[in-house]
Amino acid sequence: MKDYFPWVRSAGRVLVFSPPILAVLFLTSGVSWAQFNPENDQEQQPMSQVTSVSQFSDVQPTDWAFQALQSLVERYGCIAGYPNGTYRGNRALTRYEFAAGLNACLDRVNELIATATTDLVTQEDLATLRRLQEEFSAELATLRGRVDSLEARTAELEANQFSTTTKLQGEVAFTLAGASGDDTDAQIVFNNRIRLQLVSSFTGKDKLYTRLTAGNIGNSFATELGTNEGRFAHDGANGNDVVVDRLHYVFPVGEKLKVTTMASLGAHHFYADVFNPGLHTGGGATGALSRFAERNPIYRLGIARSTTGVGFSYNLGKIIKLQGGYLAKNGSDPNDKEGLFNGNYSAMGQLVIQPSKRFKFGLTYVNGYDPDDGTFAFGGTGTDFANGLLPGTTERRINSNSYGVQAQFDVNSKFSIRGWGSFTDVDFADGGEGEIWNYAVALVFPDLGTKGALGAIVVGAEPYAGNLNPRPADFTNDTPFHVEAFYKYPISDNISITPGIIWLTSPDQNADNDDAFIGAVRTTFTF
Repeated sequence: MKDYFPWVRSAGRVLVFSPPILAVLFLTSGVSWAQFNPENDQEQQPMSQVTSVSQFSDVQPTDWAFQALQSLVERYGCIAGYPNGTYRGNRALTRYEFAAGLNACLDRVNELIATATTDLVTQEDLATLRRLQEEFSAELATLRGRVDSLEARTAELEANQFSTTTKLQGEVAFTLAGASGDDTDAQIVFNNRIRLQLVSSFTGKDKLYTRLTAGNIGNSFATELGTNEGRFAHDGANGNDVVVDRLHYVFPVGEKLKVTTMASLGAHHFYADVFNPGLHTGGGATGALSRFAERNPIYRLGIARSTTGVGFSYNLGKIIKLQGGYLAKNGSDPNDKEGLFNGNYSAMGQLVIQPSKRFKFGLTYVNGYDPDDGTFAFGGTGTDFANGLLPGTTERRINSNSYGVQAQFDVNSKFSIRGWGSFTDVDFADGGEGEIWNYAVALVFPDLGTKGALGAIVVGAEPYAGNLNPRPADFTNDTPFHVEAFYKYPISDNISITPGIIWLTSPDQNADNDDAFIGAVRTTFTF
């Protein structure tokens, strides 16, 4: 095959088609050629009909076949092209592809005859088609067999599918873990966490998330170590009680705006970019080992199972996105100091800038308010002084302003560098103030050793209070470093094993405390 008009050579013969047969055979065969090409997987794309040959980016008015193609489009109106706006008239065809086109041609001829448009189909054309049917009978039979098999499989799937609008996603994690540290009496444990998530779509572009969670992992070793540092990313569930911990609805508004409404487990990371793909899995058991290594804790402000809220992401252009949202930790509670606007809230705004495919960064601001109920927290990360600021006291209203910067640089497909840092300025209603810091650098190795694997090293400091005024008698502000290394190895497409270790220096921001070590082997099943 060459250029835009096919000459078919077979057994030393050359078959030349009359214009109507050439047009119908060539122009109606686009979808079939792409779908039945067994030699080029990259061509397996759906085609789309066009009304003018000028819609093809690779067909120019100077091409020798331009006028012929234009005439055929106008006469028959059945030309098809690829989704990227190309026609690919110079690529060679296989016998299977030509047979697919022939099959489409036969269907089109039957339509013409049925509608009495016999002036387009002559006896000579029909004789040519009969010869082609004989020549390509084996290929036609193979293609029709494939179609019959596909139709049978489709019918079986439709008859046995869970729902026409809903997909079921599951994740089960088994974790063998232990911890050691200053005055720590933690035993080796074996626990589980289960997630079953229903993802429904009613328009094809929207998504309703309904998630059930159960497990017995609790708060990892936070009680034994006396700090939230080092908590596992997938912990939280306790007693193997089944709870609905996520109920979200995500939908587009136009082409540039996406809105996320959260009736349960509202959090900023559900609608905003956190610049840590692979490690960040929304509290899942397929990414980072710890909560801290998942994402900048600034996104955890305001998160709770009871949190409700709304978020959005808007494309300002090709390289800039604006994201923002409002969360109320007890937005469904009508009591005093609760509700959407009189209790704990967290309002975030973020600017995402991606000047190139491999590099992007974001600037984040979060304004928060906490009534005198001790609810100020970084979502299960950081030291006691950073969470609640004055342990044991709750009668202090807190206004906070948090500023964050984070970035991702993919050096290549096998190596990525991510980093973040944030500062929180806290003002107490009684005149006190505080400063909270956190930062980290992550070296990430996708497909390390084998496809689907993931290795990472994360070094940083979980949220800690750099200063508190008034200063508690037992306050220390030693930097509590967090060092984490893990390797996720895929046993199969649905099973992975992740061994890893977390090293905490100066736990609870006190250098007098012995370093703490948390080791784990996590096995995750997904379906």
